Amino acid sequence: MLTPALLGLGVFFVYPLIASVFFSFTRYDLVSDPEWIGLRNYEYLFTKDPKVWMAALNTLWFVVFLTPVKIVMALGVAGLLARAKRAAGFWRTLFYLPALVPPVASVVAFVFLFNPGTGPVNQILGFFGIEGPLWFNDPALAKPSLLLLGIWVMGDIMVIFLAALLDVPSDQYEAASLDGANGLQKVRYVTLPNIVPVLIFALITGIIAALQYFTEAAVASGVASGKATVGEGTGMTLGYPNGSLLTFTEWLYVRGFANYQLGYASALAVLLFVVAAVFLIFLLRRVSAFNPEGAK
Repeated sequence: MLTPALLGLGVFFVYPLIASVFFSFTRYDLVSDPEWIGLRNYEYLFTKDPKVWMAALNTLWFVVFLTPVKIVMALGVAGLLARAKRAAGFWRTLFYLPALVPPVASVVAFVFLFNPGTGPVNQILGFFGIEGPLWFNDPALAKPSLLLLGIWVMGDIMVIFLAALLDVPSDQYEAASLDGANGLQKVRYVTLPNIVPVLIFALITGIIAALQYFTEAAVASGVASGKATVGEGTGMTLGYPNGSLLTFTEWLYVRGFANYQLGYASALAVLLFVVAAVFLIFLLRRVSAFNPEGAK
C-alpha cells in the first residue's frame, strides 16, 4: 500500500536531492558531461559571487517580515470570523477568495494598482493632497509592497486557523470565565495552547515558502520595469529596482537556466535545502507540542 507513495518520494525528492548534491561538485552545462571540480562551486558561492549575498538578504527579509505578518493577520481575521454571527459564510468566502487568484495575476494587478503614475492608489492619495510614493519602483518600498500582496492572499492560512479556532472546546472558555479570566487571558491560556500545532505548521510552511520566494518577486520586477516577460532574467528586470527584489531562488534560476551553470545552481540549491532543514529542525525541537511528553 505504501509503494506508490514511496516511489513518488524516491523519484521526485530523493533522486533529485542526491543528483543536486552530486552536480554541486561538478561543472555542468546540461549539454556536456559533468566535470568534477570538487569544492570550487561552494568556494565561489561564499567568496566571489557578486549577488548571492544580496539575494540571500532579500530572501531573509521575506522570512523575517512576510511570514510572521501573514500569520498574525491571518490569525486575527480568523478570530473575527470565528465570532461572526451574521453572514459568516459570506465573510469567510470574501477573505478566502484572493488566495484562489493565480500568483502572476495577483502581482500584475497589484503593480497596476500601485503604479506611481496611473495607479488608483496614488490617484486616491492625490485626491487628499498626499503625494504617492513610487511603490514597486522604489528600492525601499518594493519589498513592503509585496508584503501588502502577501497579506491580501492570506486566505489559505486563514482558513486553517479558522478551523483550529472553531475546534477549541467551548467548555474551556466557560471554565476560564468562571475563574474570572478576561479576553486576553482566554487567548493566552486557552486559545493559543490549543492551536500551537497549527501555528507551528503555518510557521514552518511559511518559512519554507519565503525561502523559495520566486514568482511574485520575478513578476513584480518584470512588470514594474515595463517588461511584459519575466524570462529576461539577466537583463534590467533582474531584481528591479536596484536588486531590491532579487531573491535567492531567482538568482539560482538565472545561474542555472539563463547562464547554464547547472553545477553552480545545484550548489545554491543544496545551500537552500540545508538552511530550510536547519529552520525546520530548530522549530520542531523548540516546540513542546512536537516532543514526547516529558522530554526536554
